[in-house]
Amino acid sequence: MYITIEKAIKAINPDAYFASIPADNADGIEWLDGTTPISKEVLEAKKAEMQVAEDARVAQEPIDKANANQKLLDLGLTQAEVDALTK
Repeated sequence: MYITIEKAIKAINPDAYFASIPADNADGIEWLDGTTPISKEVLEAKKAEMQVAEDARVAQEPIDKANANQKLLDLGLTQAEVDALTK
């Protein structure tokens, strides 16, 4: 999943009101309803941090799936039973 500036804003301030034109552009943010602006540098850093975490999560998924599969097999389930549970 691609992390956008909008997701970074909401991660920093879930109550922020803003418009971003064009989308995913830290230079095009209009802060609305008295929302305290967040600097471009802070937004870009948060976006990068969130992207690293998301990439790590996605990379870990097949490892976790394989580990879970093996643990079920170790408990005595057949591969067909494991497949029925995991699909």
